[in-house]
Amino acid sequence: MNVEGKRDNVILIGFMGSGKSTTGISLSYKLQRTLADTDKMIERQEGRSISEIFAEEGEACFREKETELLEKLKSGSGGQIFSVGGGTPLREENRRLLKELGTVIYLEVSPETVWTRLKGDTTRPLLQGDDPMRKIRTLLEEREELYRDAADIIIPVDGKKPAQVVDEIVKKLKQREGAI
Repeated sequence: MNVEGKRDNVILIGFMGSGKSTTGISLSYKLQRTLADTDKMIERQEGRSISEIFAEEGEACFREKETELLEKLKSGSGGQIFSVGGGTPLREENRRLLKELGTVIYLEVSPETVWTRLKGDTTRPLLQGDDPMRKIRTLLEEREELYRDAADIIIPVDGKKPAQVVDEIVKKLKQREGAI
C-alpha cells in the first residue's frame, strides 16, 4: 500500500490526560501546521458530545465513527497534526489506518499523572463511577500494548512541560527520514 504523501501528517495518540490536545496546539504552532482533534470532528459531525454518543449509542458505535473518520482523513492533503481520542488505537483497523495516515506519536503517561490531571473532570465517560484511579490503572494496562503497537515514536510525558514534550517530538521527527 502506498502511503507516500501521508507520512508528513503527525498523529498524537495516548490515554486520556496524556496531553494530546495541549501538545497538539503547541506542536501546531511550532511546525506551523493545522491541528485537528478527531473527537471534536466527530462531535461536530454528530451534533452532540462524545458523552452523549456513548450514552445514547454505546462505545462500539462511537468506535465505528472513529474508524469512518480515519478512512476519510486518509484522502486529505497531508501536512497536518491530528490528535485522536484515547480509545482510537483499540481497534486493529484503526491502528493500521493511523499508520497509513502519518507518523504516530504515543504520549506515554502514568496512572498517577492521569489522575492528577483529570480528577474532577466529569466529561470523561470512561472515568465515571466508583474508584476512578483503579479504572485508570486497568484501562492503561489494557491499552499500553495497543498504543505501543500503533506508535512510530514513544514520548514519555510524566513530569514534563508541554514545551519539553514538543521539543522531543520535533527532535524525533527530524531523526526520522526528514518527516517534517
